Amino acid sequence: MPLLGAHESVSKGIHFAFDRIARVGGESLQIFTRNQRQWTPKALQPEEIKNYRENWAEHGKMIVASHASYLINLATAKEELRLKSIAAFRAELQRCHELSIPYVVIHPGSHGGDGVDSGLERFITALDEAVGRADSDTMVLLETTAGQGTSLGSRFEELAFIRDHSRFQDKIGICLDTCHIFAAGYDIRTQEAYAETMTRFDRTIGLQHLHFFHLNDSKKDRGSRVDRHEHIGRGCIGLDGFRWLVNDGRFSNHPMTLETPKGDDLQEDIENLRILRGLIAP
Repeated sequence: MPLLGAHESVSKGIHFAFDRIARVGGESLQIFTRNQRQWTPKALQPEEIKNYRENWAEHGKMIVASHASYLINLATAKEELRLKSIAAFRAELQRCHELSIPYVVIHPGSHGGDGVDSGLERFITALDEAVGRADSDTMVLLETTAGQGTSLGSRFEELAFIRDHSRFQDKIGICLDTCHIFAAGYDIRTQEAYAETMTRFDRTIGLQHLHFFHLNDSKKDRGSRVDRHEHIGRGCIGLDGFRWLVNDGRFSNHPMTLETPKGDDLQEDIENLRILRGLIAP
């Protein structure tokens, strides 16, 4: 069975994310290690690291991924933004290393109108600089995107190009977001469509490089290139798309976390996880 979980808040302290994921019955976790809307958050303090490690151990050392700040754009042509993005991502890698977080998810960024080829080249150069300067063994997971605006990463070929041309291939994997690939044009609603999409992924990138999933339904239809997450089964993907995924034996023991809308009481996470588990065949 896959390790179903959710992205949880680190309000009041990063270690409290484990209490929240336990409340919803999750088996994997995604967090922000710092406020994702700040360029230069303060470094982790020894007490924070201690509390995080203790709570992590109490909750079975479940698989955790960090999501990098949305401010970061390693594909930008603007020099000031490029330097800030490299520094911020290097700091994120360092925090993940200090917390023993195995994965950090990052969007491939936006080319800003210069074209996909230019954006990919800049992203690879900046990514390699950040990884090369960080003292971290955390794996970077490139997230599939919806292709909204001038964002990169909506085609499997773009993600493959990044990985193939990086100096740090062994430190780069993929995070697949169901809403994003659907909005980008890949279909998973029928068993045949799901099989075809996964075959295309395998041929282009390789399923062995797929380490993490974001499970989100889509408010917008296939090929819309609009990134709008919806609760499981309530969007344009529908329940069957998730049924094929959670029953795919190739991804047993893979972490799959929700990024669906929710309030402070976490009831939405509880319900979405209940629905996903109900799709798993006995």
